[in-house]
Amino acid sequence: MKLLENSRFEAINNALSIKTGANTLFGRIESYSCKMVGADKALYKRFTAEINGYGPHDLQALSPPQTLADFSPNFHRNGSHSGDEGVILCDTISRKTLFYLIATLNASFEPDYDFSDAKSHEFSKEPSIQWVMNSVHSNLSALAGDQYQILRQPLWSAIDDEINLSECDIYSYNPDLSSDPFGEPGCLWSFNYFFYNKKMKRIVFFTSRAINALYCGDSSDVSMDDDFY
Repeated sequence: MKLLENSRFEAINNALSIKTGANTLFGRIESYSCKMVGADKALYKRFTAEINGYGPHDLQALSPPQTLADFSPNFHRNGSHSGDEGVILCDTISRKTLFYLIATLNASFEPDYDFSDAKSHEFSKEPSIQWVMNSVHSNLSALAGDQYQILRQPLWSAIDDEINLSECDIYSYNPDLSSDPFGEPGCLWSFNYFFYNKKMKRIVFFTSRAINALYCGDSSDVSMDDDFY
């Protein structure tokens, strides 16, 4: 995966570092080409050879999306029988697309974390862009208030211009605590969204976390940047 330069994302990333009260918000948006480089090709060969007989387009099950649980009180995340509401069916993902998501995580968090062993059930397919925007808004506005309101429109406009949201499948990464890069002391919440445009062969990755300031150290001395417009 190749990181693509985007000056608007760089300005927004500066603005996504916000200290407010006892908490600090850290956010980052990055754009990646799905073109495989040397290390990706080697990992892809191992990844598709893990299960004999499974090709890159074979499907694997995903977990139900967290946003449905957040905004639908009657939603059950276990993906099994849910009383009179029937059975919740999980989405699926091809092994090739799953590899792109894992490779994006590796590229974004290297060299501190290796996600090569991540499984499909740690990912979800989000129902719509509106669900994701509502979820992001709920998290960021609760912590950053007016500061996020100023940033909200430029942020989503920049993402849409980069990836064409109407053409995207949207996935999220929701690992268990042992493999979560944000499973650190003082982490209040985190999210990891992938906007995947198959036609463009590109992924925009949006990750954010909120940390109690007591655990931030000197890195919590951040402020809004006005240059994201």
